Amino acid sequence: MLLPLAGDLCALALTSCYALGLLRLFEETAKRGLFKQMLNRKLLHITFGLGFMLFWPLFSSGIQGAAMAALVPGVNIVKVLLIGLGVVKDEATVKSMSRFGDYRELIKGPMYYAITITLCCAIYWRTSPVAIAGICNLCAGDGIADIIGRRFGKKKIPYNKDKSFAGSIAMATAGFTVSVGYMYYFSMFGYVRTSFKMVLGFLVVSLVSALVESHPICAKLDDNLLVPLASVLLGTLVFA
Repeated sequence: MLLPLAGDLCALALTSCYALGLLRLFEETAKRGLFKQMLNRKLLHITFGLGFMLFWPLFSSGIQGAAMAALVPGVNIVKVLLIGLGVVKDEATVKSMSRFGDYRELIKGPMYYAITITLCCAIYWRTSPVAIAGICNLCAGDGIADIIGRRFGKKKIPYNKDKSFAGSIAMATAGFTVSVGYMYYFSMFGYVRTSFKMVLGFLVVSLVSALVESHPICAKLDDNLLVPLASVLLGTLVFA
């Protein structure tokens, strides 16, 4: 019992260093204005969750490993909640995570983001394609959609003039491609078995997630809430 626990504590320390280092990096780029605020936010959005999953093989199998790993994004739920409620003041974090520099934004999108990654890790863990689909469509799909859509999205979607065909296509492509990449990554450790059925499942989930993200309701609620919700719910059915 002590050996797996010690290994998990070491894995937790390494993963926490990655997470804290990445958050600090994007806080600094936000303060120095190296990227536009929206791009800075999306780069953090893409890299945090995807990078976090790379560390999952360091943890032990079962509930203990999943719970220890989930502590890393779980701590950020508390952090963004305290900042978003105004209890703690942290301008660097606000700049790196918000759209418009308002600390109250953190109790919406950024908190949904942290909750999604925490729950996917704690509940589904590394043996489930549902966790892969949920995190990859949120991080890679939604993140790339905004970047590509803003730069190349001249052709707008008829039912939502705020979204473009380029952004939606980029989202479906990125979500699907990265999901398949993580399927192969986890298969190297024996956590999942690659199959054409799973690849097809990832394609279906990514396409539907892109459709959900393009719907006007996402602007009213939040894409960080609806995209992973759609991915997880559909993934639960597709990968059953």
